[in-house]
Amino acid sequence: MPVNLDDKLVIAISSRALFNFEEANAVYEKDDSEAYREYQKERLDESAEVGAAFPLVKKLLAFNLDGQHRVEVVILSRNDPVSGLRVFKSAQKNGLEIERGVFTQGRAPFHYLNALKADLFLSANEEDVREAINAGFPAARVYPDSLQLAQKHPNEIRIAFDGDAVLFSDESEKVFQSHGLDAFQGHEQKHAEKPLSAGPFKSFLEGLHKLQSVSRNIEVGIRTALVTARSAPAHERAIRTLMDWNIEVDEAMFLGGLDKSPFLKEFEPDFFFDDQTGHCNSAARVTPTGQVLSGITNKAS
Repeated sequence: MPVNLDDKLVIAISSRALFNFEEANAVYEKDDSEAYREYQKERLDESAEVGAAFPLVKKLLAFNLDGQHRVEVVILSRNDPVSGLRVFKSAQKNGLEIERGVFTQGRAPFHYLNALKADLFLSANEEDVREAINAGFPAARVYPDSLQLAQKHPNEIRIAFDGDAVLFSDESEKVFQSHGLDAFQGHEQKHAEKPLSAGPFKSFLEGLHKLQSVSRNIEVGIRTALVTARSAPAHERAIRTLMDWNIEVDEAMFLGGLDKSPFLKEFEPDFFFDDQTGHCNSAARVTPTGQVLSGITNKAS
């Protein structure tokens, strides 16, 4: 029978999200693709330093350690095949069991997400992330210079999510942006028992819970947190929405506009997903961060 990725959690990730290729990328931006290729070719046997998403990927792949293939990680990259060889070599030297990769030599790679049945796409390329989200895939622009927490909680995956425009749709955020906080609070209180529509990362959160439920013999746990600027009384609609979806999060933080970074520093996630640039800039100083380029705050000008 042909191999397929059905019933697996599929993570598609770019080279720059998984490894620190910022020096190589600077060569590309300063010179051209040929200079970049030569730079990588000269370093084929030199393992790249780990990148912002490396700890998350390593922990997710631990769900395969009992011989059951539950998680598939695929390199999906604008790199050329020669540079891709260095990516595979770096993965091997860092103990990552990654077998598959798609290298498009400068062209947008997001088209392959459908063939991969990807549950998540992580990339440092803003355009690719926007295209992926527009195509209906959970995707985030990784901040390559995010603080890495590689040694934290080796037996537990911790992931934090913003609410509106990430787990939930941006329908309520539109009210806030158009009419202000008081109107937003009133709207959410009025509609407290009406579930919010799904945002781009609902399916990924569901996938994490499914992974946990079928992996009871694996000594790796999953802990999730909702970290949102909502506060009472708007908190009720968020909680009731998760209840309606039959999805649980382990922690919920309703911060009412407080800076999220001190709370993320305490939670110590392997990754945090938020839609707003300001929140991501602040979070990246304390934890690996990805910006979900969806919703009204990310409309292309």
